[in-house]
Amino acid sequence: MIHGSWRALLWIGLAELFALSLWFSASVIALELMNIWNLSSTTEAWLSTSVPIGFVIGALLSSYFGIADRFNPRKIFAISAILGALLNALLIVVDTAFFGILLRILTGVTLAGVYPVAVKILSQWFPKKRGIAIGILIAALTLGSSLPHFVAMFFFSVNWKMVIICSSILALLSALIVTYILEDAPVKANKVPFSFKFIKKVVLNKRVMLANYGYFGHMWELYAMWTWLPVFLIVSFTTYSPEIPYWFSAFASFLSIGIAGGIGCVVGGVISDKIGRANLTIYSMLVSAICCVMIGFTFGQSIWLTLIISVIWGMSVISDSAQFSAAVSEVAEEEYVGTALTFQMCIGFLLTIFSINLIPFIQQIIGWEWVFTILAIGPLLGIISMVKFRRFENH
Repeated sequence: MIHGSWRALLWIGLAELFALSLWFSASVIALELMNIWNLSSTTEAWLSTSVPIGFVIGALLSSYFGIADRFNPRKIFAISAILGALLNALLIVVDTAFFGILLRILTGVTLAGVYPVAVKILSQWFPKKRGIAIGILIAALTLGSSLPHFVAMFFFSVNWKMVIICSSILALLSALIVTYILEDAPVKANKVPFSFKFIKKVVLNKRVMLANYGYFGHMWELYAMWTWLPVFLIVSFTTYSPEIPYWFSAFASFLSIGIAGGIGCVVGGVISDKIGRANLTIYSMLVSAICCVMIGFTFGQSIWLTLIISVIWGMSVISDSAQFSAAVSEVAEEEYVGTALTFQMCIGFLLTIFSINLIPFIQQIIGWEWVFTILAIGPLLGIISMVKFRRFENH
């Protein structure tokens, strides 16, 4: 059973890694799509925000109808990954912004059948003590989200369509993994259905909401950083030296977001077991908030200094992500824990839509040197919430 569960974790993580390459597949080739679709630099943000919009819609529909409880989650994952791959692939033939953005929203809907469902499958394999397993799964999500940058290192200069094709192929591979390699868990998880009637109980539970506020602050920063740090690195590096090749900037993004972030997830999970969930989130958000401010001072300066801070930021910005949902699952009553987790995830991803769109608007006013400071607001408010949560945890 133990060996089987860890083997299952390997395949779940790999499938998650491949499928999540769909999330930022269009963001990596944003400059090409802007020309094809005649997008402005401001509306470029919708390439990224359209996916979380779809994700929230999909998560709410899936939770409301209890799809993951009514059907085999492996089949839901596989079907979602296949549909996501096909919708993503259609980007190579679309020549208008309306249909392009629509495809990205629908891709986000399909990803709601991937990440939350992967968590459910994992909970079946790890009914207890799943902290490190969730940390590894979040690491796979992080690495997968940065995969398009890795693909772009090799194919962007050849043809931008190759980035889209590769991410779709990876999503199809993830469907094959969960269909033909991953087995059903021997233990079925308890059903924790979503219900709108429980939202009032969620909001009135002070400990749940403190953990939620921490998560909201975390999400305000996370996806805006993942979306705009690659653009910052390209502009900063070329400002320092116009001869810096594109592949190096793509590698820097993959290293900072994917590799460093993946390591941060696992290390964060291990440390949280030793110092406590609340402490880990407080320290992680403090470091990431400092990086939000410091990264701007490196703009156009030493490449290696910029890279060091972006790697530290990449590790700290995601290292606490798994702890917020774990905290909610521990302090919420069993009857509405499913509602509490869905509420947390949906509000968190809705916030990313605002912060992602805010960055290019503010950047035009104050420049790249200061724009990321507005992201520090999220983790700073999150720290306040988690300090209050820790007081409950200690009593």
